[in-house]
Amino acid sequence: MPTAAPLSRPILAGVVTALVGFTSSFAVVLTGLSAVGATPAQAASGLLAVSLTMGLACIVLAWRYRMPITVAWSTPGAALLAATGVVDGGWSAAVGAFLVTAALILLTALWPALGALIARIPPSIAQAMLAGVLLPLCLAPITGLVANPWGVVPVVLTWLVFARLAPRWAVPLAFLAAAVVVTVSLVQEGAPVDPGLLIPGFAFTAPTFTVGAMIGVALPLFIVTMASQNVPGIAIMRSFGYEVPWRPAMLVTGVGTALGATAGGHAINLAAISAALAASPDADPDPKRRWIAGVSTGASYLVLGGFSAAFAALVLLAPEAVIPAVAGLALFAAFGSAVQQAIDDPGERIPAVVTFLVAASGISLLGVSAAFWALVAGLVVRTALHAGRR
Repeated sequence: MPTAAPLSRPILAGVVTALVGFTSSFAVVLTGLSAVGATPAQAASGLLAVSLTMGLACIVLAWRYRMPITVAWSTPGAALLAATGVVDGGWSAAVGAFLVTAALILLTALWPALGALIARIPPSIAQAMLAGVLLPLCLAPITGLVANPWGVVPVVLTWLVFARLAPRWAVPLAFLAAAVVVTVSLVQEGAPVDPGLLIPGFAFTAPTFTVGAMIGVALPLFIVTMASQNVPGIAIMRSFGYEVPWRPAMLVTGVGTALGATAGGHAINLAAISAALAASPDADPDPKRRWIAGVSTGASYLVLGGFSAAFAALVLLAPEAVIPAVAGLALFAAFGSAVQQAIDDPGERIPAVVTFLVAASGISLLGVSAAFWALVAGLVVRTALHAGRR
């Protein structure tokens, strides 16, 4: 009988999963929260909230079902917030939208018809909307090279080198390069850093509910979270032989989203790409022991949450264009995947292109953001082109 792998192996796999997931996209989360009106303290609070809730969700699901189930914040959702900007009602309306998103996730668990309705949205339309939302953020490394070449070039070069040598670590190491740039800048300027910025804490906000935020933030946030995170997350876990319990997973992530909302957390969901790090044989040759990696991932997120204020301070103190460049690099893979899925079917290409262009335009009509109008436009064009066809 082969010797069992040491317990340290799945534990280390969980630590790596959390480190890669956190450092690859925390800048996107902070960018998104700030875009919809959060102050630096509120954005830091939101990062802390999603770190803690997804950490606890990982531990609960992995421990209860003895599977390497991992939970992450909604990176596409954060990108959506960044593209949406401040909505009618400001930050409190955005918080209200986060609560509505939580309610929709919980409703998906309790009422399967809602999940079926979301599944009826053509994947090409949903992915085209996501691609349009991501485009402005993915342009940040390019525009940053012009705006601040001395700050952005080291970040982009680091990413490029490790995208070839160690793709999994390309974005985390690009963030490390950005941290070095920020440190050098602070030393050169002699600017003091307020120690209070490094202490994590919650900044709670009473929610308000506006039509613009419900339609322009909550609904698109729910759709991209389901289509780009939860559904692929289930598929990835299935590819490794694990059948994730849908209803409990939606209940846990829905409750977690609700608990974090008033502290600024936008949404948590099943991990997609990073799920493979804890569920693959690399985590442990024995599939029955990989759940340990899920618990380790959750515990690592709790620890990283304690440094959320420091990460937020790094973003706040960074020179022009440096952090947006990191955020853009982190979204390159998601953008490429969304574009590919949007135009893969020639019969769906025109509606997808219309959806993409409307989402990328950033228009706001009747107080509702471009993401919603992109869905409407894409579905209208698709219906017109396919009317009468069988």
